[in-house]
Amino acid sequence: MRGSDSKRDLMAIDDVSEELSELIAWAIAFKHAGDINYEFKPLDGMSIGSIYEKPSTRTRVSFEVGVSRLGGHPLTLLSNDIQLGKSESIADTAAVLSRYLDGITYRCFKHGDAEELARHATVPVINALSDLHHPCQAAADLMTIAEHGESVSGHIAWVGDGNNVFHDLLLAGVALGHDVSYATPAGFEPDESVMDRARRISATTGAIISGSNDPVKAVSGAGVVYTDIFVSMGEEHMEGKFNAFDGFQVNEELVSNANPDYLFMHCLPAHRGEEVTDAVIDSPNSVVFEQAENRMWAQMSLLTYLCNETAWHAFRELE
Repeated sequence: MRGSDSKRDLMAIDDVSEELSELIAWAIAFKHAGDINYEFKPLDGMSIGSIYEKPSTRTRVSFEVGVSRLGGHPLTLLSNDIQLGKSESIADTAAVLSRYLDGITYRCFKHGDAEELARHATVPVINALSDLHHPCQAAADLMTIAEHGESVSGHIAWVGDGNNVFHDLLLAGVALGHDVSYATPAGFEPDESVMDRARRISATTGAIISGSNDPVKAVSGAGVVYTDIFVSMGEEHMEGKFNAFDGFQVNEELVSNANPDYLFMHCLPAHRGEEVTDAVIDSPNSVVFEQAENRMWAQMSLLTYLCNETAWHAFRELE
């Protein structure tokens, strides 16, 4: 097993803010490397366990296929398969799994649980989604924007809930120098501790952050328009939340305020007719399925970097 005192974890995307540009460049290079990406096996002999408290399509498939393509063995652990946090503490589960695995991904409800697992594991732990952060999604998002390069003119605009997806989109966006403007309903603003971290990063990169409760203001002049479902998994009990988002639908009228060549982004799954219309998500501006594919490539870069950094650097020399 790879465990060591120098192991690194990914709880939020700003854990790798200094390396983010290179991590994304690696993912893009690997994606387009042709035969090399079938021959390069940096996870050969390694087993990567993925724990799921929440159901998943993109996360599970992208991690399983990505680990396999990197030469590793993916092991999926559903919440009913293990005793995590039930008849066995998170700390004890972390200690046990670290004896079997070379890395762990964890899709959970409570961010504190991901942090506790990482704290007690001796192998790298990747937050595959928590209620506070979604770093792998942000890596894929910024990879998608980077692939479109100079065709993206204007800021990143977020319309909807100030949720986990937005938190890491914001942190990643400002780390790479993108201005970010967001609009949320009153009472659904992003977490203030995350905002503080984003402001500190933006002070270094020069990126501008602006927020309001006005979707038109956020989208005006945007090069990227991003939304997410209004009521996330696990929030179904929050009666009345959906109604708070009246006027926040991303539709043709709203995106007419963005730059003509804007990119429409959504982390999926989409509730068509609620947060976004078919006309927008199926438009030529939409890159939602590129984002979905890039989850795999971005995660492959992150996995290689965290589990076999030597090989991660070696690949750049093979290009």
